Amino acid sequence: MDGETIDGAWCHVWRRGPWDDRYFLEDLIVFADGAVKCEEWTDLPGLEKLLASGGIAVTQPGAAEVPAPPSKWAARYGEPLTPQGFLLEAADKVEELSGRPTAAQRCQEAIRRFRQDPGEPNRTMLREAYLAVPPHLRVFVLGDMDHQDRPLRILLTEVGEAVDGDGPVATPDMHQQALDYFHRLEQAVARAQEQREERYADDPTEAGQAAFSSLETVYPQGWPEVLGPFVLRNEYPVPVVFAGETYPSVLHAYWALSAADPRDHDRIRDAPSVREARETGARVERRADWPAARPAVMDGLLDAKFTQHPELAEILLATGDSVISYTGLSDSPFWRDAGDGRGRNWVGRLLELTRSRLVARRAFPQ
Repeated sequence: MDGETIDGAWCHVWRRGPWDDRYFLEDLIVFADGAVKCEEWTDLPGLEKLLASGGIAVTQPGAAEVPAPPSKWAARYGEPLTPQGFLLEAADKVEELSGRPTAAQRCQEAIRRFRQDPGEPNRTMLREAYLAVPPHLRVFVLGDMDHQDRPLRILLTEVGEAVDGDGPVATPDMHQQALDYFHRLEQAVARAQEQREERYADDPTEAGQAAFSSLETVYPQGWPEVLGPFVLRNEYPVPVVFAGETYPSVLHAYWALSAADPRDHDRIRDAPSVREARETGARVERRADWPAARPAVMDGLLDAKFTQHPELAEILLATGDSVISYTGLSDSPFWRDAGDGRGRNWVGRLLELTRSRLVARRAFPQ
């Protein structure tokens, strides 16, 4: 929006049709700035009104209700999803997208404070933080599928009262066991973090750059004089010296080297345009070993192109550590990134390897 990318997250909801009471599946998206889109634009207060009026349903309308568990204490799943719980989750997602603490994170902080000072003020703060977590997500708040949120429910139950109304009667020993659980959990998290840091010691500490798409582009009036991302394309007309031969472009070289007959090789190499080089190369007999050799040949051609033309190398290096998606329609899905899942994106992957090799040569010139 206005040149700025605003993070969002989506889920399915049921939306009531404008002409009748029938519901249909619709994407609901919330954004970091609080905007909400479900066919039309609104915000969190607007979403609350849609939920209250039935304009949006969070469970399938008309479906049989899930029966309540015979015992809340013994139940192994979360509370049912309700419009109120969904609204809390949507608001929490906005907090997460904005980089602010989520309800679960605020609950973790309240647990830490209560462990330091288990007085009544911190117990009240912990109870409020726990209840701020969407009810259907509370069983996940500790990230423990064995104990779920039971240790929290025990801590928030007064001594002498039944946990969840139908569970065991809370005792001082049970409260202490719950506190011991959080101590063990803290130690386990710390150990896991240390192991992760050791195991992934070479992992970048900062997030990588966004993916970069190399788009197939046509320039009827000729290629621009000012260099840009288009130089990453194999059809870009720049001489490439490879294995003692000079080719007008990487594409010329690729198709010429695929030819089994040396005469076909020369015809493709000398083709006046990349289009004629591709068309001629597609019609000639290919080397028997070409399918196995072609990724390494392409790697060598890209390395030659960007090593022999430093000005082009700067364009490639400017992509940083981005994943490079090589798109288009003229190349086979083996080489390009295809949206139907068939794309192998080998050119994009080899461009990333070439980029890494350029950086390594600067770091280790010897």
